[in-house]
Amino acid sequence: MFNSSDLLFVPLGGSGEIGMNANLYHYQGSWLMVDLGISFPDDSMPGIDVVLPDLSFIESRRDALAGLVLTHGHEDHLGAIPYMWSKLGCPVYGSAFTLALLRRKLAENGKQTDIPLIEIGPGSVTEIGAFSVEMVGLAHSIPDPTALAIRCEAGTVLHTGDWKFDSAPGLGEDTDRARLAEIGDEGVLAMVGDSTNAMVEGRTGSEAEAEAGLREVIAAAKGRVAISCFSSNVARIQSIVQAATANNRSVAVVGRAIRRAISAAQEVGYLRDLPDFVPEEDINLLPRENIVILCTGTQGEPRAAMAKISAGVHESVTLDPGDTVVFSSRQIPGNEPAISRVQDGLIRRKINLITDEDAPVHVSGHPSRDEMVEMYGLVRPHIAIPVHGTARHLMAHAALAESCQVHQTLLPDNGTVIRLVAGNSDAGTDAEIIDNVKTGALTHEKGKIVEIQSDMMRARRRMLWNGVVTASLVMNRNGGLCTAPAVSQAGISDADATAAADYIAAASLAIEDAIAAMGRGARRDDSRVEEITGQALRRVARSMFGLRPVAHVHIMRLDADDLQGVA
Repeated sequence: MFNSSDLLFVPLGGSGEIGMNANLYHYQGSWLMVDLGISFPDDSMPGIDVVLPDLSFIESRRDALAGLVLTHGHEDHLGAIPYMWSKLGCPVYGSAFTLALLRRKLAENGKQTDIPLIEIGPGSVTEIGAFSVEMVGLAHSIPDPTALAIRCEAGTVLHTGDWKFDSAPGLGEDTDRARLAEIGDEGVLAMVGDSTNAMVEGRTGSEAEAEAGLREVIAAAKGRVAISCFSSNVARIQSIVQAATANNRSVAVVGRAIRRAISAAQEVGYLRDLPDFVPEEDINLLPRENIVILCTGTQGEPRAAMAKISAGVHESVTLDPGDTVVFSSRQIPGNEPAISRVQDGLIRRKINLITDEDAPVHVSGHPSRDEMVEMYGLVRPHIAIPVHGTARHLMAHAALAESCQVHQTLLPDNGTVIRLVAGNSDAGTDAEIIDNVKTGALTHEKGKIVEIQSDMMRARRRMLWNGVVTASLVMNRNGGLCTAPAVSQAGISDADATAAADYIAAASLAIEDAIAAMGRGARRDDSRVEEITGQALRRVARSMFGLRPVAHVHIMRLDADDLQGVA
């Protein structure tokens, strides 16, 4: 498939999708992983809380995996570590805030706390296996994000991570244009880059604009104000607190994830000048016009604070008609239905809802097209590899790169093996896709990692959409039915409706006919009887309702000589 001296890029997640970022680089027999994130399930994944990347390709090569480097602390870049690190066993590198956040996640999940965590920050250069990795400071919607200049004898790859340009980022510094330009002057073989806003014209707004918008919204609000933002967006948390303070309102924090992010930020030197927060249990002691409630739940998560507030079932927070809720966030693709359910619940209760479509209360953490053009002007890579986006995002990014006169553009899917430089070729030879490796989606189920496409998960989805039918058969040893089959159903028709009774009667007769048509020997074989009975149950359900339910068949065999079955 490839030679040990090839320089390779292999995405295992995050290419062709938003989330679950996991990327591999290879050179001289050594592997380097960049990020290990999760994504979140949609309505087609019942009973699933988290989606994880399939790491089987690198698991089989774990002895050659030199390290895992984290670009920043968002869930889609580090959230899989508590579940998946044991499959890798390598050191984990990241910035101070990123590792502070990771330590709290590990502790809260009761996972390995002995993972070797090695702190490296912007400006540092670290030797990891066959690679030299330099961290370059960026601006994003979280503290301490970095791009990675990954160097080896075959060339330099700039892995951008998530970034934007922001002259007033609220926390931290703007993206280090000067260092990026220097790296560009040195020569960059390939840039593996963020595609999230590749279809958005212009430039992304500054965090200062979001703070100003929040101040105006809070100033105009009557009664209580509840604001939901991404828990890891520490700059936004600071903006909300400052906007509330400017309007003579105190702030209460509701949601474990936000408290965790604030604690991690304060540990590494951010947010240390914030006023004291109002304890959650004291919210009702303050006048409604003097409080801002900062809470989790931007994506409609059913167990998050905002979903409970919307449903009126939160244990500490209540909102009345005329109060205001602000979603200081964007919708992650795929989460629209869940977000709409929460927002509709607020609107039905006559609560004022404000999103970024109504007022400038949110700015993205990703670069729009003009910023991407500027980045290409600084770095001037020979090859562009768009990642971190759906197929539409990647194609838009590729077209933009070509307009910036990039020599070659390659569009990866998860599992694509891209050979950037062959070990036995000239440096000027074009990169190429040489193979595809196994990838997929996993989840965490009862302490185990299972495939989302496993038999168990497929059966669960099938039960969700098609229901379940059960038949109980009492038969003698010769294969005769001793009584009419007992049939029950769940999820294919209303149990009290005539249609349900009609189905049960029709299915019972269909089973009798199917068994009567079997040979005497086949009727003595439980497995054959189960198969034929299941087919009859599904056939009747399909003809009556257009469904293919999960079928369960229970067989009881009787020995009594005086019981005569129907042959």
